[in-house]
Amino acid sequence: MTMPSDVGAYNRQLIVQFREAGGVLGDRPLLLLTTVGARSGTEHTAPMMFIPDDDRLLVVASNAGAERHPDWYHNLVAHPRVTVEARGETYPASAVVLDGADRDAVFARIAAQYPFFHEHQAKTSRVIPVVALVRLT
Repeated sequence: MTMPSDVGAYNRQLIVQFREAGGVLGDRPLLLLTTVGARSGTEHTAPMMFIPDDDRLLVVASNAGAERHPDWYHNLVAHPRVTVEARGETYPASAVVLDGADRDAVFARIAAQYPFFHEHQAKTSRVIPVVALVRLT
Protein backbone atom coordinates (compact mmCIF):
# COMPACT_ATOMS: atom_id res chain seq x y z
CA MET A 1 0.00 0.00 0.00
CA THR A 2 1.26 3.47 -0.87
CA MET A 3 0.99 5.96 1.97
CA PRO A 4 -1.35 8.87 1.23
CA SER A 5 0.14 12.36 1.16
CA ASP A 6 -2.11 13.51 4.02
CA VAL A 7 -2.20 10.58 6.43
CA GLY A 8 -4.26 12.49 8.99
CA ALA A 9 -7.05 13.25 6.51
CA TYR A 10 -6.95 9.68 5.20
CA ASN A 11 -7.24 8.28 8.74
CA ARG A 12 -10.11 10.61 9.65
CA GLN A 13 -12.04 9.46 6.58
CA LEU A 14 -11.24 5.80 7.31
CA ILE A 15 -12.54 6.19 10.88
CA VAL A 16 -15.82 7.60 9.58
CA GLN A 17 -16.16 4.80 7.02
CA PHE A 18 -15.30 2.15 9.63
CA ARG A 19 -17.96 3.38 12.03
CA GLU A 20 -20.58 3.79 9.28
CA ALA A 21 -19.90 0.22 8.13
CA GLY A 22 -20.34 -1.18 11.64
CA GLY A 23 -16.69 -2.07 12.14
CA VAL A 24 -16.08 -4.13 9.01
CA LEU A 25 -14.12 -2.54 6.19
CA GLY A 26 -11.84 -3.98 3.50
CA ASP A 27 -10.07 -7.31 3.28
CA ARG A 28 -7.84 -7.00 6.37
CA PRO A 29 -9.13 -7.02 9.94
CA LEU A 30 -9.30 -3.41 11.07
CA LEU A 31 -9.75 -1.82 14.48
CA LEU A 32 -9.80 1.66 15.90
CA LEU A 33 -7.40 2.23 18.78
CA THR A 34 -8.00 5.19 21.05
CA THR A 35 -5.00 6.21 23.14
CA VAL A 36 -4.30 9.08 25.50
CA GLY A 37 -1.60 11.42 24.24
CA ALA A 38 1.76 10.93 25.95
CA ARG A 39 2.31 14.69 26.19
CA SER A 40 -1.10 16.23 25.51
CA GLY A 41 -3.28 13.97 27.65
CA THR A 42 -5.99 14.16 24.96
CA GLU A 43 -7.57 11.17 23.25
CA HIS A 44 -6.42 10.15 19.77
CA THR A 45 -7.99 7.48 17.59
CA ALA A 46 -6.05 5.61 14.93
CA PRO A 47 -7.23 2.94 12.50
CA MET A 48 -4.98 -0.10 12.11
CA MET A 49 -4.87 -3.69 11.08
CA PHE A 50 -5.07 -6.32 13.80
CA ILE A 51 -4.31 -10.00 14.08
CA PRO A 52 -6.57 -12.13 16.30
CA ASP A 53 -4.60 -14.17 18.85
CA ASP A 54 -6.80 -16.24 21.15
CA ASP A 55 -8.40 -13.79 23.60
CA ARG A 56 -6.30 -10.80 22.57
CA LEU A 57 -5.73 -8.71 19.47
CA LEU A 58 -2.25 -7.98 18.14
CA VAL A 59 -1.19 -4.78 16.42
CA VAL A 60 2.15 -4.03 14.79
CA ALA A 61 3.76 -0.60 15.19
CA SER A 62 5.47 -0.75 11.80
CA ASN A 63 4.71 2.82 10.70
CA ALA A 64 5.28 1.46 7.16
CA GLY A 65 8.97 0.99 7.97
CA ALA A 66 9.65 4.57 9.04
CA GLU A 67 12.58 5.24 11.37
CA ARG A 68 10.31 6.30 14.21
CA HIS A 69 7.52 4.53 16.01
CA PRO A 70 3.98 5.72 15.23
CA ASP A 71 2.50 8.29 17.62
CA TRP A 72 -0.11 5.83 18.89
CA TYR A 73 2.70 3.54 20.08
CA HIS A 74 4.34 6.32 22.14
CA ASN A 75 0.92 7.10 23.58
CA LEU A 76 0.15 3.56 24.73
CA VAL A 77 3.60 3.11 26.24
CA ALA A 78 2.91 6.21 28.35
CA HIS A 79 -0.74 5.26 29.02
CA PRO A 80 -1.37 1.54 28.44
CA ARG A 81 -5.11 1.71 29.12
CA VAL A 82 -6.70 2.09 25.68
CA THR A 83 -10.08 1.75 23.99
CA VAL A 84 -10.56 -0.76 21.18
CA GLU A 85 -13.29 -0.71 18.55
CA ALA A 86 -13.28 -4.02 16.70
CA ARG A 87 -15.72 -6.60 15.41
CA GLY A 88 -18.70 -4.40 16.24
CA GLU A 89 -17.66 -3.92 19.89
CA THR A 90 -16.07 -1.10 21.86
CA TYR A 91 -14.22 -1.98 25.05
CA PRO A 92 -11.37 -0.93 27.35
CA ALA A 93 -8.12 -2.84 27.00
CA SER A 94 -4.61 -2.93 28.34
CA ALA A 95 -1.81 -2.54 25.80
CA VAL A 96 1.07 -4.90 26.47
CA VAL A 97 4.25 -4.45 24.42
CA LEU A 98 5.74 -7.86 23.64
CA ASP A 99 9.49 -8.22 24.05
CA GLY A 100 12.37 -10.62 23.58
CA ALA A 101 11.75 -14.10 22.23
CA ASP A 102 7.97 -13.69 22.60
CA ARG A 103 7.98 -10.60 20.37
CA ASP A 104 10.28 -12.27 17.84
CA ALA A 105 8.13 -15.42 17.57
CA VAL A 106 4.89 -13.47 17.26
CA PHE A 107 6.37 -11.06 14.69
CA ALA A 108 7.66 -14.00 12.61
CA ARG A 109 4.23 -15.63 12.70
CA ILE A 110 2.49 -12.40 11.68
CA ALA A 111 5.00 -11.63 8.92
CA ALA A 112 4.61 -15.15 7.51
CA GLN A 113 0.90 -14.39 7.07
CA TYR A 114 1.41 -10.76 5.99
CA PRO A 115 4.82 -10.53 4.24
CA PHE A 116 4.70 -6.74 3.93
CA PHE A 117 5.73 -6.61 7.60
CA HIS A 118 9.08 -8.18 6.59
CA GLU A 119 9.42 -5.36 4.05
CA HIS A 120 8.64 -2.76 6.71
CA GLN A 121 11.26 -4.25 9.07
CA ALA A 122 13.86 -4.29 6.28
CA LYS A 123 13.35 -0.54 5.72
CA THR A 124 14.21 0.49 9.28
CA SER A 125 16.95 0.00 11.83
CA ARG A 126 14.49 -0.07 14.74
CA VAL A 127 12.87 -3.26 15.97
CA ILE A 128 9.20 -2.98 15.05
CA PRO A 129 7.09 -3.43 18.17
CA VAL A 130 4.22 -5.88 18.48
CA VAL A 131 1.50 -4.94 20.98
CA ALA A 132 -1.12 -7.22 22.51
CA LEU A 133 -4.45 -5.58 23.30
CA VAL A 134 -5.99 -7.44 26.22
CA ARG A 135 -9.64 -6.79 27.00
CA LEU A 136 -10.29 -5.49 30.52
CA THR A 137 -13.24 -6.95 32.37
